[in-house]
Amino acid sequence: MGRVRGIAWYTMLSGLSLVFIAPVVWMLITSFKTPDEATRVPPTLLPQSPTTGAYDTIFSGGSQTPVLRWFLNSMLAATGQALLVLAVASMAAYALARMEFRGKRVIFALIIATMFVPSFVLIIPNFLMVDRLGWLDSLWALIVPGAASAFGVFFLRQFFQSLPRELEEAAVLEGANSWQIFTKVILPLSKPALATLAVIAFLTNWNDFIWPVYVLFSPGNFTLPPGLAILQGAYTINYPVIMAGAAIASIPVLILFVIAQRYIIEGVSRSGLKG
Repeated sequence: MGRVRGIAWYTMLSGLSLVFIAPVVWMLITSFKTPDEATRVPPTLLPQSPTTGAYDTIFSGGSQTPVLRWFLNSMLAATGQALLVLAVASMAAYALARMEFRGKRVIFALIIATMFVPSFVLIIPNFLMVDRLGWLDSLWALIVPGAASAFGVFFLRQFFQSLPRELEEAAVLEGANSWQIFTKVILPLSKPALATLAVIAFLTNWNDFIWPVYVLFSPGNFTLPPGLAILQGAYTINYPVIMAGAAIASIPVLILFVIAQRYIIEGVSRSGLKG
């Protein structure tokens, strides 16, 4: 009975994996087809005449569709915001998890409350602040506003509370101050949680479409999500070009997940051990 249950379980997981992997595989296959073959009915499973013409079109794009520039902008914005989120959230979470001060519970409750505010409500206030700072049509507008992550503070606080206090007490006996405990004891033990939060922050910025549309105006300053929308408009019926652009956008995400998946699983499992 147990063996049958195991076979059924793995069969179900394999089916779910196929559902998620099939669109990615189809996207890659289509990017190597010709425009005529991509629209053929019935569709062909594999390219009959494989070609890199779609990628050649993208890499030789003019000033209106500089895909490589969009890719670089997305990498800089997503990486910069992920690093800022780690710095801000880790320090705030450590203070809320390990330090005692007046109003700590109220502050934490207010931080949690902000997670229930729809992001669209903050678009106009954030736009006005970015405008006052002179960051419109620049990558700073994509990096800085999302640096204070309420979810990041909550997530890391939960993880920090699961760490044994004996390690900190031993460090205090050795003469370490709060900053040294934070940087030399807590952070090295928190690599799984930090890696998980970095991936979440990176993907949130990488996939963001609405905010870049509001604050970026020059085609050369766009990131991939709004840029790919332009690409789709320019090559409406050229599906290989559209799929090639989507493939380029998905490569960093897939690489990041493959590298960090072990830390993600460990970080998510340990962050919920202690509330």
